[in-house]
Amino acid sequence: MRVFNGVDDLRAAKGSEVGTSEWLAVEQDRIDRFADATDDHQWIHVDADRAKDGPFGTTIAHGFLTLSLLPKLISEIYRVDGVRMGVNYGLNKVRFTSPLPVGSRVRGRVELVDVADIDGGVQITTKVTVEVEGSDRPALVAEWLTRQYV
Repeated sequence: MRVFNGVDDLRAAKGSEVGTSEWLAVEQDRIDRFADATDDHQWIHVDADRAKDGPFGTTIAHGFLTLSLLPKLISEIYRVDGVRMGVNYGLNKVRFTSPLPVGSRVRGRVELVDVADIDGGVQITTKVTVEVEGSDRPALVAEWLTRQYV
C-alpha cells in the first residue's frame, strides 16, 4: 500500500506507476449477484451449462462487474492522507479488452497519469489496468478521474 501524504506527494508522483493490488478471484457467485443487482442475466454470464458451448467455453464476468471492482482493487494500492475527502469524478475512457472467465484471478495496476489543481484540491487521473492472472491481455483498461479535497 502506497500512502501519499497530501496533494504535494501526489504531484511529485505524477507519471509514475503507483503499484498493484492483491489477486482477487472472480467466482460465479459474484457474477450471479451482479446479474441480480443489475438485472443483466445474459446467458454468457449466468448459464454455466449453455456457456460451455458458447464462444468462451465457460461463463464470463460482466464488463461492468469488472469495472465495479476498481474501488476494491484501488483501496489495496494507495490512499491519500492529509485530505478532507476524496470522490469519484468519472471516467474518460474504458475498454473491456478481453473476456474474464469465471474463476479467474484479477488484480489492479495503477499509473498516476496527471494531478491537476481544481478549486479546493486536485483532480487525479489514473490509468487502471485490471490484469488477469496467466493472461497476456488485461480484462479492462480505464482512465479514472478522482478528486481529493483539502
